[in-house]
Amino acid sequence: MQAIVIAENGEEREFLSYILRHTGLAVARTATVQLVLSSLLKQPVDLVLLSAKSGSAVAEDVAAIRTMSQAPLILLYDPMTEDTKCDLLDAGVDLILERPYSSRILSRYVTMFLRRAGSVPVSMLTAIQSENIQLDPGTRTVTLAGKLPQPLTPLEFRLLYVLMTNADQVIPIDVIIERVWGYNGEGNRELVRGLVRRLRRKIEPDASQTTYIHNHPGVGYRFSI
Repeated sequence: MQAIVIAENGEEREFLSYILRHTGLAVARTATVQLVLSSLLKQPVDLVLLSAKSGSAVAEDVAAIRTMSQAPLILLYDPMTEDTKCDLLDAGVDLILERPYSSRILSRYVTMFLRRAGSVPVSMLTAIQSENIQLDPGTRTVTLAGKLPQPLTPLEFRLLYVLMTNADQVIPIDVIIERVWGYNGEGNRELVRGLVRRLRRKIEPDASQTTYIHNHPGVGYRFSI
């Protein structure tokens, strides 16, 4: 499996590459997002690790990566406000680790993403279709009636698959965390909220009115077909 490390500082690039290689990944390295965009389209990767600093155009970098790749994206960043973190999650980041970060924790998150990515082959999953929406595991896309298919990130796909296969049932936050991110324990509601917002932007016909994904405060989320 292939990963790419994007970090301006050469020593940090080497350090992060060392961590990822010890999880079993082949690692490519680059200093900037711009240097790797074309190769992401030609040679898909299984994980993107982006190290950025405050004041950089990180939201633009994330958006650029997402135009070329839907691979899990981990961001290493300086301490930030909750609003900034939510904005970056909305932009397409799957996980944010603030500095100073632990190499042990980072390696375990990487292993978690890879385990979840390979735990259920998409060829084993059946397409889910209703009158107005279709989820295709083979291409990891969602299609609304009368519109072109939209690509989903691995986390967006897993969340939508969990919700659609349990339509009209309220799925608790901790269950969503376990099935989407792959770990047990107390759920991180901020992560779930950010992922739900991103998914809603792709599938809700009217952004101001919920049609498919309904929030049950303090409990979880429900998909209505």
